Amino acid sequence: MLALACVTGVLAFFWPLFLRPGALLGSDSSGRTATPFVMAAIMAVVLALLISELSNHELDVKALAMLGVLTAIGAVVRPLSAGTAGIETVFFLMILAGRVFGPSFGFMLGALTMFASALLTGGVGTWLPYQMLGAGFVGLLPGLLPRHHPLPGSRAEIVMLGGYGFVSAFLYGYLMDFAFWPFAAGLGAGTQGGFDPHASPLRNIHTFLVVNTVTSLGWNLGRALTNVVLVTLLGHPLLRIMRRTARVGTFRAQQPSAQP
Repeated sequence: MLALACVTGVLAFFWPLFLRPGALLGSDSSGRTATPFVMAAIMAVVLALLISELSNHELDVKALAMLGVLTAIGAVVRPLSAGTAGIETVFFLMILAGRVFGPSFGFMLGALTMFASALLTGGVGTWLPYQMLGAGFVGLLPGLLPRHHPLPGSRAEIVMLGGYGFVSAFLYGYLMDFAFWPFAAGLGAGTQGGFDPHASPLRNIHTFLVVNTVTSLGWNLGRALTNVVLVTLLGHPLLRIMRRTARVGTFRAQQPSAQP
């Protein structure tokens, strides 16, 4: 299910590289026609992933409660921070939770936090499915980092997570901008730096990276520095609290008991 979630996310972002925009589902110039289908696919994958985790005993009721608590915290914190120079204080929580509770938990936390935040603020639009996917990837990848090296709770682990927070902020920004770049940049109208549906995928990606790095560097850098600062300041105590909670709840497959 986690692999399916990743494949769904990659297809949702990068299909314009292989199918001409407007040819899929009659997508209009803003991609609004495809958005409900992307949203439905994300929610179906998240629900299926949650059911799979519960049925495999990788999540119990306490772990599910923790997912709800962290989602609620992120939904409340996000509207208080976003909008100024790219500063967003919600992503570091996804990074730490994904590190402790695993990639599936991190993906669900990222997607559900964006969904709950949008409902809380009324910020539901064509961008929401892509925000959910992008945040899901931010929470997923820390769970795939080495589990025992560096040692949990060490300064080296904080440095590693801080470095990941810096890189993931740029990756999230690139993904969000690319989701709408093929629809907003001219659609082959010959505009300099715009998307060309007749060009190869590599050429379009190169054009996008050059243009987006120049135009969005400040915003992505603000998000990246925010992640680094918050992980550095709050990472150690929050990781300790989360790991203590993980020992109480079930966040991974239980070992069979030796007793009947």
